[in-house]
Amino acid sequence: MNETSLLLVDDDPVFAGVLARALGRRGFAVHEAHGVSQALALARAAPPAYAVVDLKMSGENGLVLIPALRALRADMRILMLTGYASIATAVEAIKLGATHYLAKPAEVDDIVAALHRDAGDPALKLPVRPSSLERLEWEHIQRVLNAHDGNISATARALNMHRRTLQRKLFKRPVRETS
Repeated sequence: MNETSLLLVDDDPVFAGVLARALGRRGFAVHEAHGVSQALALARAAPPAYAVVDLKMSGENGLVLIPALRALRADMRILMLTGYASIATAVEAIKLGATHYLAKPAEVDDIVAALHRDAGDPALKLPVRPSSLERLEWEHIQRVLNAHDGNISATARALNMHRRTLQRKLFKRPVRETS
């Protein structure tokens, strides 16, 4: 694929601008969108070769974009990039058709490498220590939230947790694993 068009979807205009400039310096023709509807309009007008999509945007979920983008162009390389990484959302993004999934913060060179990589890396280093209790809790909440299609009230009931407590936990960034 020698096309360089890239759709960058992130609701943070400052982050999107910085990333767009960095990707532009690496040869991509970047088009920014700050929401699902704007991204779909840009993609329908000219389906890009690449897409970098944020998972959690204000009121919207980047996962809904993956099948829509894939329908517009079957060979599109789609990277899900998120500050709220979890196993559940990674698996769902790949099932929906994302090519790769990276957690923020990610280096621009890692993003470019993921966009060009065709397969996973079997030499990927495994964590030295098991996940912390906080990280396991975050992963479990994400799985249950995904099972309830993002419905916070239904997820809170399933977890036997007060809705506000769940909301507080969801608005926190996931616990970073240290190696």
